[in-house]
This record gives sequence, C-alpha cells and structure tokens, in this order.
Amino acid sequence: MLLAIDCGNTNTVFSIWDGNQFIANWRIATSHKRTADQYFVWLNTLMTLDGIASDIDEMVISSTVPRVVLNLRVLADKYFGTRPLVVGRTDCRLPIDVRVDAGTAVGPDRLVNSVAGHDLFGGDLIIVDFGTATTFDVVDSDGAYVGGSIAPGVNLSLEALHQAAAALPHVDISRPQRVIGTNTVACMQSGVFWGYVGLVREICEQIKAEHGKPMKVISTGGLAPLFQHSVHLFDAFEDELTMHGLTVIHQFNKEI
Repeated sequence: MLLAIDCGNTNTVFSIWDGNQFIANWRIATSHKRTADQYFVWLNTLMTLDGIASDIDEMVISSTVPRVVLNLRVLADKYFGTRPLVVGRTDCRLPIDVRVDAGTAVGPDRLVNSVAGHDLFGGDLIIVDFGTATTFDVVDSDGAYVGGSIAPGVNLSLEALHQAAAALPHVDISRPQRVIGTNTVACMQSGVFWGYVGLVREICEQIKAEHGKPMKVISTGGLAPLFQHSVHLFDAFEDELTMHGLTVIHQFNKEI
C-alpha cells in the first residue's frame, strides 16, 4: 500500500492508497518539531482504530515546509522500510513539463495539483487552491505547468485584519446574507467573502485573456466548497486533487 503525504503550511494530510482508491485520510497540524516516532504513534493508532493493516511499503511526499521532510523520511525508513519519493527532488520525475523562468522554484503542491488537473481534465486549466495562500496555477494545452498567481489566503486575510485593527474581532469566513452588513462581524464577512469572489473572478478572467483560449477553472482546498456552492466561479471542485496527483506521480516514477 502507498502512503501519500501532503504537507502544507498549516496542515499535513496522510492518505492511504490501496492501488484502486483511498481507504483512509487523516489530518494533523504541520510542525517541524514532530519526530518520526511521534508521527508513527499517531498514524499507527489511527490505522488500528480504522482496522487498517500497517503493511505500507511505499511512500510519496509533497511538502511546502522543507524542515518537515527529514522526519518524514526517517518515518519511512525506520517504520516502513521504504525510501520515500519526494516531489521536488531531482530523483522525482514529473509526467508534465515545467515552463517557468530559469532558477524559479515552484512549490511542490502546485506541481502536484497541475499533474492531477491534467490527468483528470486535460489541458488549458486554471487550478485555484484555497490554502494558507490562494494560488492560481495555469496548465497549458499539453499539460505543462506555465505559472500562475499567488494571493493571501482567506483565513490569513481575516487574521491580519483582526491583528492590525484592535477594534475588529476574529471572525470565521461564511457567505453573508447581505452585502451591506449592519454589524461589525457581518461587515467583515461581507468584505472578505465578496472581496475574494471578485479577486478570483478577475484573476481568472485576466489569465484567460492572456492565455487566449477557453479554459476550465478547477477549485480545491479547504474553503473551496464555500465559494463553489455560493457563486458560479468554477467548472469543477476536486477535494482530493493533491492526493490524486501524488498517486499519478508515484505511478509515473515506478514505470520509468
């Protein structure tokens, strides 16, 4: 079985792929201080509770936090007797080209999402990932990653607003009933929600104009369903886009 790990700035997701489907998904807060032993105790406990045998023999990792990778590699070697495939390392090949400025380091998560998007939807895509940052990744007709945009994440913007303005409370993002808020919380929710609707729509329109061809817009990430079901911005929502990309990359490397 394959253990796929997606380590983001805020959370790390562990998923087990049995060759046909994901049979388990677990989430833990990202921390570079967590040791391989701690990872295993946590993971083994959850696997036991779900009745999953610990016969993992392969691992693939995407991490936007480089300091976490070492302990995940130790986890793979010490407890599963395997050498993990790490997206972004020279020994990890991608089934797509990366056409960006020379010397540019593209986040592994953005490459994995592009691989998954091309595998599921073909080319000419905009992939919008609502994570710690809100990223826009452009996939060309042949599946190549050709760049994109990065904006502050929704929750990051709300937290910055709360911290910078002493009179403004911390609020959770939701779609407000009205654009014109009649109290502070409603005003903040309206500004952030509709502000991000406008941000996403305008950036996607500008990308489409530059690309010069019709494009599909795919959403993923924790807050994507809120926007997916509230306003028509996306052609599809894929909750497990990154994990799907990791399985595609792992299989591609096994076959070459």
